Amino acid sequence: MAMNPPVIDFHFHVTGPDEYTDWFYGWLREYAGEESIVHLRRVLSSPQAMLQYLDEQGIDYAVALAETNPLISGTSPNERVAEFCRASDRLIPFANINPYVTADLAAELRHCVSDLGCRGLKLYPTYQHFYVNDSRLYPMYAEAQRLGVPILVHTGSSVFRGARLKYGDPLYLDDVVVDFPELVVVMAHSGRGLWYDSAFFLAQLHQNVYMDITGLPPLKLLTYFPNLERNADKIVFGSDWPAVTDIKGNIADLRSLPLSEESKAKMLGGNAARLLRLRG
Repeated sequence: MAMNPPVIDFHFHVTGPDEYTDWFYGWLREYAGEESIVHLRRVLSSPQAMLQYLDEQGIDYAVALAETNPLISGTSPNERVAEFCRASDRLIPFANINPYVTADLAAELRHCVSDLGCRGLKLYPTYQHFYVNDSRLYPMYAEAQRLGVPILVHTGSSVFRGARLKYGDPLYLDDVVVDFPELVVVMAHSGRGLWYDSAFFLAQLHQNVYMDITGLPPLKLLTYFPNLERNADKIVFGSDWPAVTDIKGNIADLRSLPLSEESKAKMLGGNAARLLRLRG
């Protein structure tokens, strides 16, 4: 397994087929075919099966995402995801906290990090219908800053039924990072579709704001971000599995871009390794 530098998938969903809502399960089957369900069950049948898949795709580490999205995609509990990831340090659990389900957000984050071993937090504002600068989330941000864990936030579009795009505007993160300057925030999908420029500018402006290029065709990155290499230190790679199963192909496409090898290595894993405090 090549470790210098590692290849890190910063955006890997581990919600099982039995945890998805009926709507999303049907959408995935229609979007990717019946074989996608077979593939989903195989990869998530055990941590060892997932590690084998990561090896096949050339991935050293994967950030495994929990979710509490009962209205849209499904629910993959923090406890289940953390337990799944205990099998290997290559599987890095990120918790999800839904502000409409959990009362004490800071206490729940503390539990997820200190007791369950989660290494970060994923927020789904477009699916859970909240603005990220809502003051009731501030105690959670303060706790994340204190604990030193990164927050991955969905920004930009979604085709899922029930998603509300207004909550995906990355500009609302400006309040958060101004008020919590030591908090590391990663913008999932980099404002996909509507807000590419905003996401790029925020990553340039704020020291601890990063872009996750999950869900963006690598060969179009220089169309979306003509000055991509200027933000080479602020970009992390992700697949959005199971929506994308040919992760190896996306990695190859990114490697083919007319960028320096140093920049590509940072995007594919160097930056993520720093955020996740990985050794080696």
